[in-house]
Amino acid sequence: MDEFDYIIVGAGSAGCVIASRLAEDPSTTICVLEAGPSDWHPMIHIPVGWMKLLNNPKYNWMYEADASEWTGGRKISAPRGKTLGGSSSINGNIFNRGAPSDFDHWAQRGNQGWGYADVLPMFKRLEDWTGRDDDDRRGRGGKLKVRQGDWTHPLCEAFLDGAETLGIPRNPDYNGARQLGAAYSQRTIDGGRRQSAAKSFLRPTMKQKNLSVRTSAHATGVIFDGKRAVGIKYQQGGQTKEVRARREVILSGGVVNSPQLLQISGIGDPDHLNEIGVPVLHASKGVGENLRDHYTPRFTAKAKNVGTFNEKATGLPFVGEVVKYFLGKPSILSLPSTACYAFVRSDETLEDSDIQITFMPASYKEGVQSTLDDQPGMTLAAWQQRPDSLGFIRARSNNPMEKPQIQPNYLSAESDRRVLLAGLKLARKLMRTEPMMQYFDGEIYPGEGVQTDDELMDTARQRGTTTFHMMGTCRMGPEHDPTAVVDHELKVRGVEGLRVADASIMPTMPAANTNASSLMIGEKASDLIRNN
Repeated sequence: MDEFDYIIVGAGSAGCVIASRLAEDPSTTICVLEAGPSDWHPMIHIPVGWMKLLNNPKYNWMYEADASEWTGGRKISAPRGKTLGGSSSINGNIFNRGAPSDFDHWAQRGNQGWGYADVLPMFKRLEDWTGRDDDDRRGRGGKLKVRQGDWTHPLCEAFLDGAETLGIPRNPDYNGARQLGAAYSQRTIDGGRRQSAAKSFLRPTMKQKNLSVRTSAHATGVIFDGKRAVGIKYQQGGQTKEVRARREVILSGGVVNSPQLLQISGIGDPDHLNEIGVPVLHASKGVGENLRDHYTPRFTAKAKNVGTFNEKATGLPFVGEVVKYFLGKPSILSLPSTACYAFVRSDETLEDSDIQITFMPASYKEGVQSTLDDQPGMTLAAWQQRPDSLGFIRARSNNPMEKPQIQPNYLSAESDRRVLLAGLKLARKLMRTEPMMQYFDGEIYPGEGVQTDDELMDTARQRGTTTFHMMGTCRMGPEHDPTAVVDHELKVRGVEGLRVADASIMPTMPAANTNASSLMIGEKASDLIRNN
């Protein structure tokens, strides 16, 4: 029988870390099943390639979120990585942990061992940070190379100077003691190459005999012996196969795929499972619930008296950027999706920021992040960092190949609309500060005619979109919480031998892009598994 100690479903951010750590014990055998292909495509490794991968169905699940009131009846693209490295192979290369208070809040909700003091060693262990570390909160020598940018830009400097005129100070390290402030973004890029979870954790381990990585292997169900998970059914090359686990099965398929796999395996809300024709193994009403995501429209403006990335992305200038890239010099090909951040409070009585603003010396046609404008431009976006709007993910049938229903219910909570509105107004102010005015040449979208609160929120309806940070659909929680899917050790409640370890276990949204926290979850999970 095809048998290993551990089976990991999904070679995404957390799955790659877990596989790498478990494989450190040569007496332990591990099998990783990844539904997508290998990560050989050059657009994965060239950082700016994320713009092409957003629409590539070979490396992207190409999910869509259902229409809702605050999306103006529009379906919203929901990209998820489908290759070794998962979404860390197609994302914007940003590294953002979140505020220390986010993790303390997880612990305060009854999740023992998940406070900031508990997870900080995990963050430090995974990273190799070469920037400042004024308060010993960063890691040196870890497997993931995290870097400050190797360039500056007049528009970025004007943005940061302008933020200071509005009382938003420069922050030398938003992943340090405090997130508040403005800064150049930190990125998982080194030497002009993407540092995905696969490149950093999985690939250096794949040479070992105790690790088997199987690509194009789509998990179709968890195999149970009674209520103990003992293996996984999967399809590969048109064949149905099985692999067995002597110790544990670990689901790291991500926010969409992990709950869907639980549901079609008989773990979920009984009413939903009966509806899709799946026998109930264990009733767990929280599976697929608690979905949260960041949502924003992107404001664009014309630029003057300065060059932007728009002009460098076509014709001879682009050829020059390609040459610089392959000579190892700073180039637009080695840039992340966001150049600068500002973390701001919508209310001065708040201790931490609740608005995240991004800035890029480039603009996108109609705010869509895959196509640059023809003229010089810039883009700002703002979102509520800890959204209260709750959605869900539900399998549409017992067919594992059918894409599940995704409904984030964007902006359904009044608090999200209020904070977003404050963020949009602040983004406009930032475009018009004194340092920015020498470069600002008029707003493209939504345009000067949009002024009232209702008009601004209508902009969110018309053009708002995801910022690719879904989380929470297999929420971690204490025993007395009837909707918690996993406990503080990430064990699925009601069954044995089964854990979930990915962004789906997050109880609440960290005030950040979610990849850094997903990697941390992989580090934490590997310790929990090894110490079981």
